[in-house]
Amino acid sequence: MKKTEQAAYLVLENGKVFQGKRFGAAGDVTGEIVFTTAMTGYLETLTDPSYYGQIVVQTFPLIGNYGVIPSDFESAAPALKAYIVREWCQEPSNFRSEGALGAFLESAGVVGLYGIDTRALTRIIREYGVMNARIASSKEEAVACASALGEYKVENAVRAVTCPRPVPPAGEGLRRVVLWDFGAKANIRRELEKRGCAVTTVPAGTTAEEIAGMAPDGVMLSNGPGDPAENTAIIEELRRLCGYKIPLFGICLGHQLLALAQGAKTVKLKYGHRGANQPVRDTETGRVYITSQNHGYAVVADSLPANARLSFVNANDGTSEGIAYSDMPAFSVQFHPEACGGPLDTGFLFDRFVEAVDRHKAR
Repeated sequence: MKKTEQAAYLVLENGKVFQGKRFGAAGDVTGEIVFTTAMTGYLETLTDPSYYGQIVVQTFPLIGNYGVIPSDFESAAPALKAYIVREWCQEPSNFRSEGALGAFLESAGVVGLYGIDTRALTRIIREYGVMNARIASSKEEAVACASALGEYKVENAVRAVTCPRPVPPAGEGLRRVVLWDFGAKANIRRELEKRGCAVTTVPAGTTAEEIAGMAPDGVMLSNGPGDPAENTAIIEELRRLCGYKIPLFGICLGHQLLALAQGAKTVKLKYGHRGANQPVRDTETGRVYITSQNHGYAVVADSLPANARLSFVNANDGTSEGIAYSDMPAFSVQFHPEACGGPLDTGFLFDRFVEAVDRHKAR
């Protein structure tokens, strides 16, 4: 049975106000508003820890049509602040569905808004850039709080989403890999396990010495939320870990942290890259791949040290999408080769990492 529609208001930092209808959890909330252009995978979006502290707008108009499928989750619970869609499907139909989207958001404490003109909202974010926003119960409250929205900042994001303690391997494998969890998507671990890796996940606060003491054959640096430069302690530990010459593979935030550990710089993008249709070009072959992405920061290509080579660039705006290092068995990418949801074009990068691990083991 459909719930009684309750009006709510979205106010942007620039003063724009949108009226919508509530679904999911009750309450008012403030966050950084971003949009994703993915046409599928709303469950993966909702459970991606990289959205910590953010209000997420889906540009695809109809959301919720295949319900809630827990086996598709990328983490145990959503980390985002709120969720905005054009049309909310209240009667899902899918043989794998185990519930409806509204009930899931309510149980997870995530505020939802539907009936919003997401096309107009997205155009504003593209024009003005990512900004803060608030969902309020009345228009008067929304307008009154607009001037103070600039004070909100996503902070301590990695600490909020990393695992609280090490997670041992789910089974045996030919290769011992440590997954350094900065907010890891579950499919990263699954892709490694499919390739014969016994994966131990460790919290973000783990030291380089502790990781090296586990005698891993390789280390995966996961995705995660927030400003990469904020993680000064992790960056210092990663710099130390590089000295052990263990094969490293970084994804998204892991890519940025590895670059920072090597002396490069990062910059916040105007509205980021979020979606499953981002083109990247291999700088050696010229081949273009379609990728899944979710990030608001990028490595500054001109800041790369002498031991780093730009391996992929974004075909739309030319920003850094991949780095290979010459003095250690390490490489990283800004996009998501585990692509869940999204295209499978770049899954071969996990094979490349496993090959580096095997060369290291054979020494």
